Amino acid sequence: MPLITTNAALGSEHDHQCGSLLAELTLGSPIARDAALSLIRCPDEDLPELLAAARAAKERFKPGVATYSRKVFLPLTNLCRDYCGYCTFRRDPGDPGAHTMTPDEVLAVARAGEKLGCTEALFSLGDKPELLFSEMRETLRHLGYKSTLHYLEAMCELVLRETSLLPHPNPGLLSAEWIERLAAVSPSMGLMLETTNHALLRPGAAHDKAPDKVPAKRLRTIEEAGKRRVPFTTGLLIGIGETPEDRVDTLLAIRDLHDRYGHIQEVIVQNFRVKPAIPMAEWPEPSRGDMLRAVAVARLLLPGVNIQAPPNLNAPYYEELLDAGINDWGGISPLTPDYINPEKPWPHLEQLRLRTEAKGFQLRQRLPVYPEFVSAAMSRSGLLSEKLLAAVDPQGLARRSA
Repeated sequence: MPLITTNAALGSEHDHQCGSLLAELTLGSPIARDAALSLIRCPDEDLPELLAAARAAKERFKPGVATYSRKVFLPLTNLCRDYCGYCTFRRDPGDPGAHTMTPDEVLAVARAGEKLGCTEALFSLGDKPELLFSEMRETLRHLGYKSTLHYLEAMCELVLRETSLLPHPNPGLLSAEWIERLAAVSPSMGLMLETTNHALLRPGAAHDKAPDKVPAKRLRTIEEAGKRRVPFTTGLLIGIGETPEDRVDTLLAIRDLHDRYGHIQEVIVQNFRVKPAIPMAEWPEPSRGDMLRAVAVARLLLPGVNIQAPPNLNAPYYEELLDAGINDWGGISPLTPDYINPEKPWPHLEQLRLRTEAKGFQLRQRLPVYPEFVSAAMSRSGLLSEKLLAAVDPQGLARRSA
């Protein structure tokens, strides 16, 4: 597929360059790095034209619809060995709110979500907390498991066996063996790349004291999933100290892996939000313009990939993200809060529908695995394939459609 190129120089002619680049866009072709670098810094007067190009690219990809996944959020454990500067989810043992869910708790939440039409069980958890905390090792011993990943695998299987929900785990870094094991009990999984900027690992930066946020390690996990044809969700986190150029390079790293393996089912563009009790409490949040530019450039770099942005982190203007080229709202829960951003409630599903329709799109409920990846997930025989077959409609969406 040809890439858009330009001979215009970066720098003083930047304002004029954005307009000419937008005029030169080839329908359906992904843009090249130099074009993306210019567009992500486009001046305000060119933003409407950038958004129009991104929305048109989205409409060529999936016309007339925007999707979401109705989910329950299962924070399997909030103990974590990483100390990211923006996180309020993680806890140390003994901290207020530190908790590892029991199997009974997991099943109770999953069954309650099932009654509300949920089809996704999103498992979020700290990365290998037992490597740092003896308390977690003792908890796992009491539960009867060798590691947090062994426990996650069992809880995915429990939800799969006992409910109609489909697990989607976000367990952090994974080996090839663990990708295979979790793929047997979940149709899709995820790991946010966040950024390719190694400078954020320096003392005082967002990923200081976070050994699992080394970009090369995260890229390796995403690649191992690609080698095994596992439908995979990833994305970038903007506003944590990276530059607009870093955002482009993170998207390009994701595109490179998708070009090789074809397994990236979804790219999330997530914006940092300030919270009072974090090291980055005085950090500036990305602006509305930052978010719209990042989403639009993501769409133009990845015209054939599902692009998602969380509505609860972009209130009150979240419907404008549809103009920037997203085609999905991500997971929305009628039952559980966003435990990663508990101060930002999910929009009510009826309100989400009304705002989506006001922008000219029909809201449809999908499964945690996207329609174009259902067949890959169903190629794994056994209980997972049976549950997928029962959950999917003829369009590859959720049978319980909104």
